[in-house]
Amino acid sequence: MSSLPLSGTCVAGWEQVRDAVHSNFADGEEVGCGVAVYHKGELVVDLLAGWTDRTKTKEYAADSLQLVFSTTKGVTATAVAMCVERGLLSYELPVAHFWPEFAQHGKGNITVAQLLSHQAGLYTVERHMELEDILHWNTITAELAGMAPLWEPGTAHGYHALTFGWLAGELIRRVDGRGVGQFIQEEIAGPLGIEIYVGLPEALEHRVVPLLMGQGREKSTEPESEEAKKTRELLEQFMGPNTPGGKALSLSGSWTGEGLMNRSDVLRAEIPAANGVTNARSLAAMYSALQHSVNGVQLLSSAMRDAAFAVQTPKNEPDTCLIGPTSFAMGYMAASEFTPYAGAGSCGHPGFGGSVAFLQPQRELAFGYVMNKLANNIVGDLRAKNLMDAAARCADAL
Repeated sequence: MSSLPLSGTCVAGWEQVRDAVHSNFADGEEVGCGVAVYHKGELVVDLLAGWTDRTKTKEYAADSLQLVFSTTKGVTATAVAMCVERGLLSYELPVAHFWPEFAQHGKGNITVAQLLSHQAGLYTVERHMELEDILHWNTITAELAGMAPLWEPGTAHGYHALTFGWLAGELIRRVDGRGVGQFIQEEIAGPLGIEIYVGLPEALEHRVVPLLMGQGREKSTEPESEEAKKTRELLEQFMGPNTPGGKALSLSGSWTGEGLMNRSDVLRAEIPAANGVTNARSLAAMYSALQHSVNGVQLLSSAMRDAAFAVQTPKNEPDTCLIGPTSFAMGYMAASEFTPYAGAGSCGHPGFGGSVAFLQPQRELAFGYVMNKLANNIVGDLRAKNLMDAAARCADAL
């Protein structure tokens, strides 16, 4: 595709990742995207391709920023792990040890590890909330602290799609004194020289590429396959508005509305599970810094990283909110059939619509992918899979 705007760097030996970018556009799957790969602490791929809109009037460029939904959770998990390493938090202690109000309604024994691995039974709120209250930190965290768990903590796990961020972020605030957005700026983004915002400064809003809805090949006229039909029907069955999954994603109907995530007030708020604004290079750099020094900074020791990546949920246990088994570490989603990344040992987080970032320590491979065209999925985006597979092949060939 000679007409595809493509900029950035791709060092020798990593051309398969660049080829995968071209392939995704040739298939009609992309509008604009960024992909970055660190290998053994070095940035080997940093590519930007396509356009910021469907009319192809403006190129996706180096200053583009992108909302990445739940890919934000991996950044929040890193911030929590840094607090643990500094002795401010402990995965083993009860949440209420650091946040006394959390102990209400039988939650006093829920550990930090259970909270971070989606076992606390707090995947939604029980009453309708107005947007202004959801975006107000003290209001939403007090609501969660005052809830009774929706299952006996530790007996099940289910994806806390939105609530995870406020729960984890309040832990950071309680022990460090800073809000999660400020912590990320001062302890992760600033030292690494990257851009990750949870609570976007208004002055940077013009750089955020708007999200575009779209599923599959835009020009495809092929009828829906039986497999695709079954998948769609399962999604509708398990992610409907009255299901645990639907309630988790919508805060029981409070978090809904067309264009919600493109709103200025939503971008400026702190929603540490869902409204991170960043780029692919920054995500890959952060994950690489969990293993190597990046710009002179390593975020976690190897022992702390291993503790943060330790899987907490039982193998093959069905996720109460999502379809099928999922695997959670200390806020990160671990490698599984649901989120394969680059294979066993990988840990990171995907986001709604396709974005994903992770580290696979065995290959010393860190990866980040962002895009503006949303696929209708939480995980399993084929564009990301093509890029991740290409990156793993390149790492293995060196």
